[in-house]
Amino acid sequence: MSVQWRGRFLEDFEVGDVYRSRLGRTITETDNTWFTCLTMNTNQMHFNREYAARTEFGEPLVVSSLTLAVVLGLSVADTSENAVANLGWGDIKLPMPVFAGDTLWAESEVLAVRDSRSRPSCGIVSIRTRGLNQRAEVVIEFTRSFMLFKRDAPEVADSFPASDAPWTVGLADGG
Repeated sequence: MSVQWRGRFLEDFEVGDVYRSRLGRTITETDNTWFTCLTMNTNQMHFNREYAARTEFGEPLVVSSLTLAVVLGLSVADTSENAVANLGWGDIKLPMPVFAGDTLWAESEVLAVRDSRSRPSCGIVSIRTRGLNQRAEVVIEFTRSFMLFKRDAPEVADSFPASDAPWTVGLADGG
């Protein structure tokens, strides 16, 4: 029997469900510098150690949009791996700073689930997600809605290239 995790589909969500990311992600100084350059963010608070040392934080802050991107990414395996598209983000709050060396995890709660009115093979899921650091401090919170496929949607049919060839390793006779 073959077992394959294909992510959650619309039918798997119920209001009140809570999902916690299996993985955490440590943000490095390199992550922060590259993201700052990539997004053309010229606020020295994110890349100038001497400048940041004179502020109340004493060191460069991780760019808040990087925090959002990482926590959102950490939530995907649990929530939107089978999404058609993100429909919107809202209520983004950043109650605590994030610094290079912090490790983040995501926790998401389902707020609403409904069928799509325009696409019969999809539905809409609304969640709230928060990012927690290694000290269990909430560093970001936001809401998000996305369009998600139903399990029987033709677009998500299993596409693994199954083979009828027999296995040739791991045989009991050592073959």
